[in-house]
Formats: sequence, C-alpha cells, structure tokens
Amino acid sequence: MDIPRPSAARQRRIRRILIGAGALIVIVLVTLGLSRLKPAAPTVESATVWPDTVKRGPMVRNVRGLGTLIPEDIRWIAATTQGRIERILVRPGAIVVPDTVIIELRNPILMQALIEAESQLKAAEAGLAMAQVRVQNDLLAEQASAASIEADYNQARLQADLDAELGKEGLQSELNMRLSKMRADQLNMRNQIEKKRLAQMTDSVQVQLGGQRADVDRLRAALGLRQSEVALLKVRAGMSGVLQILGERVEVGSQVAPGANLARVADQARLKAELRVPETQAKDIQIGQIVSIDTRNGLIPGRISRIDPAVVQGNVAVDVALEGELPKGARPDLNVDGTIELERLEDVLYVGRPAFGQENSTISLFKLEPDGTAVRTRVTVGRMSVNSVEVKAGLKVGDRVILSDMSQFDAFDRVQLK
Repeated sequence: MDIPRPSAARQRRIRRILIGAGALIVIVLVTLGLSRLKPAAPTVESATVWPDTVKRGPMVRNVRGLGTLIPEDIRWIAATTQGRIERILVRPGAIVVPDTVIIELRNPILMQALIEAESQLKAAEAGLAMAQVRVQNDLLAEQASAASIEADYNQARLQADLDAELGKEGLQSELNMRLSKMRADQLNMRNQIEKKRLAQMTDSVQVQLGGQRADVDRLRAALGLRQSEVALLKVRAGMSGVLQILGERVEVGSQVAPGANLARVADQARLKAELRVPETQAKDIQIGQIVSIDTRNGLIPGRISRIDPAVVQGNVAVDVALEGELPKGARPDLNVDGTIELERLEDVLYVGRPAFGQENSTISLFKLEPDGTAVRTRVTVGRMSVNSVEVKAGLKVGDRVILSDMSQFDAFDRVQLK
C-alpha cells in the first residue's frame, strides 16, 4: 500500500523552526557567557596620577590655615567735639607720628567760647591785681601806724627810766616820775594792740584775696578746657605708624559729631598673623605651638598666642605672635599661609596624604603592582597631617599607592597604567 509523505513546504517550515530555535539557544548561551566575564581594566595615563611610597620613620603632624597679617596696635581716632571738616592733611598710606595732624575741624561756637573765657580770665586777673594793691596799701598804712606807736612807746619808756634814775638822786619829783611811767605803760598797751592788729591784718590779706584767687583759678581752668577743645579741632595721629583708612563720610565740608571715627592708625612695625583653621582640624591646636608663616616672600616663625573660642563660618580664628624679623613687603592685610606644628611622631608607618579621607577611618587606595596595574586596596589610616597620614593597616613599607583623586574609577577594582 502507498505511505503518505509530507509536502516539501512543510519540510522547509520545520527546518526553519529548528534552525531558529538553535540560533536562539546559541544567542542565550553567548549572552550568559559574556555576562559572566569581568570588565576590562581601564587605562590611566601615568602622568595624570600622583603616586607615593609608604615609609617608616618620624612624622610631623601639622595643620594649615589661611589668614592675614594684622597690626598688634590699632587706634581709631574719634572726634571729641562737633565740627565741620576744614582740611584733610594726610591720606591713607602715609607714615605718621603722634603729633601729625590728620584732619582740621572748624567750630565757631568753640572759638567764641574761647574768646569769652580769655576775656573773663583777664578781667578776673585785673580785679585780683587791684585788690592786691589795695590790701597791700592798707597793710603798709597799718605797719606805719604800728611803727610810730612803737617809737613813741620806746621814747616814753626811756623817759620813764631817766626820770626814775633822777628821782633816786632827788633831782626829779615823785609826780613827774609817776606821769612818765603812766605814759610809758599806756603807749606799751597801744603798741601791743597795734601789733595784734597788724598780725590780724596780715592774716586777713590771704582771706580777702582767697576768693578772688579762686575765681581766677576757676576761670583759668575753664580757659584751659576751652583751649584743649579748640586744640582737639586739629585731629592728631596719637601714635607712630601708618594711616590705614579714613572714616566713612570723612570729606571736606562734612559735619562730624562727637565720638565719630575719623581715621585708623596702625603700628606697621608690630604685626601678628590671624589664621583661619577649619573646625575639623582645630581640635588639637593649643596655645604656644610652633607656627611657620609663609608671606610668599619669606617664612616667619611664630607661636600661637590666642585661640578664638567661637566657630565662624566653619573656621576657628587663631592669633600667631611673630618671633622673627619681618620680610620686605610685610604689611597689614597681607595674605599669608600658616602651618601649625601639632606634634612629632617618632616611629610610624606613613604615606602622603590622599585626596580624600578622614582621620581614623578606612579608605580605598590603588596600590601599584610590578606589572603596571593598580589594584584597589582597603587601607586603615590614623592621624593625619597636612602632607602625610599614618598607616595602621593595609600597606607595608615600600608599597606604592596612588594619592590623587580616582573617584571616576569607583566601579573598577583594577586599572592599567601606561
């Protein structure tokens, strides 16, 4: 009997299905194999990385802060009286001494008060002089009267003594002797009274003139006050240094009130550095630590003299007293770079400070291999300095690691250097 055979079209369809299924299986197997392959290591230019070698030995811990040079002695010169600015004699940047006149003010009211004080003092002094003449004349008259009575008393006493001697010899009567003695006693009493009056008048001279002298002294003090107020219209530097700035609205013709700041003078020969250290690095800073100040024109040694207890905008202000000679060009407001020495570690494993990482943490670094590749390595670091960091685990002496920023290769554990 005849056996039915499939048609040619059906055979071709079955063949295509088998070929498609086989191709699909091949694609799946290839994809699965490729997915299990590790990605190729990226290539990095050797000139773009910053390598360093792990060492063992002494390590100096320090921190760095930016800042400026500021004067230790700064004086704001304020107006002591009200006035109008007549002239500005010195401009900022000029060298001044204590008597240098910076600004001249004008105040007509003070000038008028000065003239009145001078007139009042002259009138009081003239009155005192006249009173002294009058009292002196009265005193001289009293002295003349006392001298005349004393002369009369001396003459009467001599006459009484003479009559007493003549009476002893019988040459003078008893009545004349008694009259002579009585007259001498009367003149003696008048003489004593005149002496007391003269003494009282001499003492009263100081009392009579004391009130007028007090008025003269009061008016002289008032004149001195007016003179000092007028003298203060010439605003002086008050110290040697450099005129840094003039106050706001200090212009010729403008009015100033008492207490208004007119100018600022600083002693340019005595400077200190004021550094701003990030608060995260300021915890180990102490007063007395050694500091090196870089002025871009030389290094100045110094020591920390003050640490601001407050944190301003993430920084701690640190004052440094300079101990060395100032280099040329050092002046107030000059930008400087300070390096503070925290401590010296004698024998530690250390390497250059990487671009990222904090103290006492674990970070990832690429360690260089002899075949020219760099392998990601977990490294435990300890204390940090400006340019170096202590290595606690993960590296050994002689290992070379990349310190520059490799964050773009975070997805790779190995890179190829060329």
